[in-house]
Parts: sequence; structure tokens; C-alpha cells
Amino acid sequence: MTDLRSVLTELRATAAARADAAAAALAELVHDRQGSNDDDEHDPEGVTLSSEWSRLSALSDAASAELQRVDEALERLDAGTYGICATCGEPIPPARLEVRPFAAQCVPCAEKAR
Repeated sequence: MTDLRSVLTELRATAAARADAAAAALAELVHDRQGSNDDDEHDPEGVTLSSEWSRLSALSDAASAELQRVDEALERLDAGTYGICATCGEPIPPARLEVRPFAAQCVPCAEKAR
């Protein structure tokens, strides 16, 4: 695996860009809706404003959640606890960290948490 901090920093930049793009799109939608009382005013061939609002909100929430997970992984890296399961204290397998570099739990603990 390449430098872990670089991987996490790149993931953070990608998540931050997605969060910023979703926030900008939401802000534009809010601006466009100002003064409009008809929530479903839309192009008959397109989606409703409510549907678009929900979609953009979900994208924004997902990007923000990923950003938080990456920030927490960077904190664990700085604290020397990266790669240690937050639940059981056992090492997280490298294969899991390669797939999910921000994972805070080993697979068995993550499955129990569901």
C-alpha cells in the first residue's frame, strides 16, 4: 500500500469536493425555489424539486459522513491507534484497510454493530 497519510489525504480531498459540490447545488436549488409556492413545478420530463432536494441532501450527507470518517482515521493515525479495532482492540486486517482505509473496526465487530 502506498503512503497511508497520502491515501487518506486524497480520500479527504475527494470527499470534501463532493460535499462542496452538493452544498453548492443545494444552495442553487434553494435560491431557485425562493418565491415559488409550487413545490412540484418542474419540467414535465424532469424530476420534481422535492426529489432533487432529497437527492442532493443525500449526496451531501454521504459526502459529509465520509469526510468525518476520513478525519477520524487521520486522528487515529496521529494518535498511533490506526489499524486497531476500536471495539475489540485487535489489529484490523490489512486487506480491510486497503479496501476501507478509514475503517475503525475489524469485520466481525463491524458486522455485530449493524
